[in-house]
Amino acid sequence: MLSQIKSSGLLGVNGVIVTVEIDISRGLPAYSLVGLPDAGIKESKDRVFSAIKNNGFKYPMERITINLAPADLKKEGPAFDLAIALGILTASEQLSWDHPESFLVIGELSLSGEIRSVNGVLPMVLAAKETGIANILVPFDNRHEAAVVQNVNVYPVKDFHEAVSFLKQELVIDPFIINLDSLLNVENSCHSIDFSDIRGQDLAKRGLEIAAAGAHNCLMSGPPGSGKTMLAKGFPSILPDLTLDEALEITKIHSISGLLKNNAIISQRPFRSPHHTISKVSLVGGGRIPKPGEVSLAHLGVLFLDELPEFQKSALEVLRQPIEDQEVTISRVNASLTFPASFTLITSMNPCPCGYLTDPAHECICTPQQIKNYQGKISGPLLDRLDIFVEIPSTTYDELQTKPKGESSSVIKKRVDAARERQNQRYQNLDIFYNAQLTPKLMEIYCKLGPAEENLMKNVYTKMKLSARGYHRILKLARTIADLDGSKTIQVNHLSEAIQYRGMNRLS
Repeated sequence: MLSQIKSSGLLGVNGVIVTVEIDISRGLPAYSLVGLPDAGIKESKDRVFSAIKNNGFKYPMERITINLAPADLKKEGPAFDLAIALGILTASEQLSWDHPESFLVIGELSLSGEIRSVNGVLPMVLAAKETGIANILVPFDNRHEAAVVQNVNVYPVKDFHEAVSFLKQELVIDPFIINLDSLLNVENSCHSIDFSDIRGQDLAKRGLEIAAAGAHNCLMSGPPGSGKTMLAKGFPSILPDLTLDEALEITKIHSISGLLKNNAIISQRPFRSPHHTISKVSLVGGGRIPKPGEVSLAHLGVLFLDELPEFQKSALEVLRQPIEDQEVTISRVNASLTFPASFTLITSMNPCPCGYLTDPAHECICTPQQIKNYQGKISGPLLDRLDIFVEIPSTTYDELQTKPKGESSSVIKKRVDAARERQNQRYQNLDIFYNAQLTPKLMEIYCKLGPAEENLMKNVYTKMKLSARGYHRILKLARTIADLDGSKTIQVNHLSEAIQYRGMNRLS
C-alpha cells in the first residue's frame, strides 16, 4: 500500500512542506530512501526500525520505498523520523487515522521511541499554516515554540506509542496554547547594565541614543577602561520593544540555529558579541548547506565588535555588503540562500596598540608606524559605512565618586520610542522602518534642506572630503536627530550635531 504524510524541511530561514511518500510492496526485504536526503535522514532507517519494534508494532519485512517530495530539494536533519515511522505503520495497515493530509508531523525518534526535539520548528509550523495545514504533531519539548503560531492546533507528543494512540483516537491530547502577550511584555529590567550605572560619558550616551533612534552604526574609540564595552552592553536597554512580527522573524533564525533552547519566542532584541578570532564564515554564515552567521543572528538587534582592529581584516571586509544591503546571500553547490541581516553595528577600539594615544594621563609608547598599521586594519570603505564616531575619554575620579547618576535607560528609551514612532508614521506606506534604511531617492523627499542647511553641507562636503555615501549618512543622522527633537524638518543645529559625530571618520 501507499501512504502520504506531510512533514517539513528548511530552506534558509523558511520552512518547506515535504510529503513523505511510503510504498510497501512484495519482495525481498529492502529499504530505499530517495529525494535528496542527507546522511542524517538516511540513518533514520535504524532509528525507525528500533522505535517501531520496541513499541510493540510489527516492522514489515517487505520492500519499502520512501520518497521525500519535492525530489529536487536537498533535505537534512532528523525531523522526518516520526513521519516515516507513522507512514510505515499506515502503509502496512497497522494504523488508520482520519484526514492525514490535515496533519504536519515533525520529530526525531530515539531507539526506544522517545520523540526528541528538532531545530527549526517555528518556520516549519509557519509554512504549514500558509499551506492550510491546521494540525501539527510536534515533539513535547518543541511545544512552546510551535504554539507561537496562532490559528493552528499544536499537539505535543512525548513518544511514538503516544503519537499512534492519539492518531487512533485512543488518547485525547488538547491543543497546546500559550499567551503571546505575556511573553512579549518583558521589562527592560532583564538588562544587566543601565545607562544610569555609567558615570560621565554624556557625549557617548547621546551618540548611542541617536544610534538607537535611527538604527545607525557606531564606532567608539578610547583608552582601555574608559567604558566602551560597558556602554555597548547597556545599549540594548534603550532599544525599542519588539513587535510580534519582529519577534517571529528573530525567533525563526534562532530556531534553525538551535539557539532557542526552551524559549517559546525571542522577546528581546539580540545582542551578539563574537570574539575577535571569529572566521568570516562564522561571521556572515556559510557551510556546505548554508547556515546563518553572527550578522543574521543579530538581525533586528545589535552586533557588537569589541577591539575592532584585532579582527581578521578579511572578516571585517565581508561586513561591507551586509551593512549596505541588510541581507546576506550565500551561494554553494547545494543551494543559494539569502539570510536577513538588518542589524545595528556597534564597534569599539583603542586609538593605538598600547591604547593611550588620546589619554592625557598616560604616555603613548607606540611609534607612528605602529599606529598607522594598527588603524590601517580598518579600511576606508568600512569606516565610510559607519554613521557615528565617538571618542571616549578616561573617566576622572571626581566623575566616578561625586558626579550624580545620569538618566536611566528607561528615560532615554522613551525618547527613542517617540522618535521611532515618528519614523513609523512617516514610512508607513514604504518598505522601510527607520532612518538608516533611507535610500538616496527617498532622502530627496524626507531629508530636504533649507538654504542655510544646504550652504552648511556644501562647505562640510568640501572640507571633510566626504564621499557620496558619507554625505548621505550625515543627512540620515540629521534626520534622526530632528526626530528626537520632534522637528518635522532638518535644522542647522541638527546638521551640526550630525557632522560632529562624523568628524572622526578618519582615525589619524
